[in-house]
Amino acid sequence: MSDITYEESHLKVLRLLESDPGRSQRDLSQALGISLGKTNYCMRALLDKGLIKMQNFRNSENKLGYSYLLTPAGIAAKADLTRNFLKIKMREYEALKREIEQLQSEADLS
Repeated sequence: MSDITYEESHLKVLRLLESDPGRSQRDLSQALGISLGKTNYCMRALLDKGLIKMQNFRNSENKLGYSYLLTPAGIAAKADLTRNFLKIKMREYEALKREIEQLQSEADLS
């Protein structure tokens, strides 16, 4: 999954954080199949855009004491990204379906 697009990585991060805001960046990195550096870059972008916010849920300087919460803008962006991603996947599905039908037709002629 190292070839995921910018938008796809944002969507996946937003989905993962929505289901478990306490995930660490290391956990996110493993779930996404990308490096910790790329995960950090993605998280910074989402923070800078105001789509997520960090909340310290323990009185600790331990970075694991943070949770990442989707902001209202993050929830809206996740919905938009989901719709766009679904459109892309539906187009890919239709193209693949046509290709399979073509191959089946060719195989039946043999």
